[in-house]
Amino acid sequence: MRKVLFLVVIIAIVFIAGCKDEEDVGKDNEKGDDKNAAYALTGLSADGATDNRMVAVMVNNHPKARPQTGLSQADIVFEMLAEGNITRFLALYQSELPDVIGPVRSAREYYFDLAQGYNAIYVHHGAADFINQKMKDKGIDHLNGSLYDNDGNLFKREVFRKAPHNSYLQTDAIYEIAEEKGYDVTATYESLPFLETDAEIAGSPAPKVTVSYANNSNEMIQYIFKEDSGTYKRYNGEQQTVEMDTEEPIEISNVFIIEASHQVIDQEGRRAIDLESGGEAYLLQNGVMQEIQWENRAGRIIPVKNNKEVPFVPGKTWVNVIPQQPGLQDIVTISSD
Repeated sequence: MRKVLFLVVIIAIVFIAGCKDEEDVGKDNEKGDDKNAAYALTGLSADGATDNRMVAVMVNNHPKARPQTGLSQADIVFEMLAEGNITRFLALYQSELPDVIGPVRSAREYYFDLAQGYNAIYVHHGAADFINQKMKDKGIDHLNGSLYDNDGNLFKREVFRKAPHNSYLQTDAIYEIAEEKGYDVTATYESLPFLETDAEIAGSPAPKVTVSYANNSNEMIQYIFKEDSGTYKRYNGEQQTVEMDTEEPIEISNVFIIEASHQVIDQEGRRAIDLESGGEAYLLQNGVMQEIQWENRAGRIIPVKNNKEVPFVPGKTWVNVIPQQPGLQDIVTISSD
């Protein structure tokens, strides 16, 4: 009887140990999956959560708003004309979220449509009445800085700049206020297409690219490729785009230039931009340019060629949306200077 009891105990110990080993392997596999996770908008290995909901911020690009704060940490920045020849940014954040972003400016329909397409919480400061109504009608999850103006929690007016170029988003409060408004603060995202590491890119040399939204040389945008970093640096005229506090330059792995139909819709010079129909595009990566097309696929702006997605280089991306008339060949200049 004692021998039987001893055998039963031994079998039980072996079974428990086996279960423990399987449990540990499962945990190791989960950890391995986490280590292999990548951020949806950059393709870079994740060192934190990947289910935090994206935040899309309207960032001012008026000369009096430069240099900006927080742009270097955006995963994707869309640059489009607002009024006149001055562009405005929609900066998408998920892999990183700086403490402060700004200055923040007012809403436009084509910006919040993009934010919704990427399933991001849209943050802006102010909007015309008809824009507010459109956001309500479309169910845009948004935080309006004019309702939190200089509250010291979500927004702060800085004294070193004058309004309307001095309203800065304090990001620590975003998700708390979003939850109070009933918005989701987590989400599951499908990754953009990305190249494998060290994959070769076929195309023509593009070490220097100029995007001329205006004839004013100070408003011409330049991207200059740096061999040492494998990224493009951005300039507004002769002024390099850097972080205000640290003077850290913006480093961009993908410059995606797309042409789209633009229309002026009111006496204030506001525009409508067609970001649904697709069109011609340039994609700059590793100092090389590809002539391709773009499509809006499930709300996201995707590079395509022969109906197949063209992958991004892992890293940050800037998307310049330019008027279809006069188009890429007139607005964009590629040179080796």
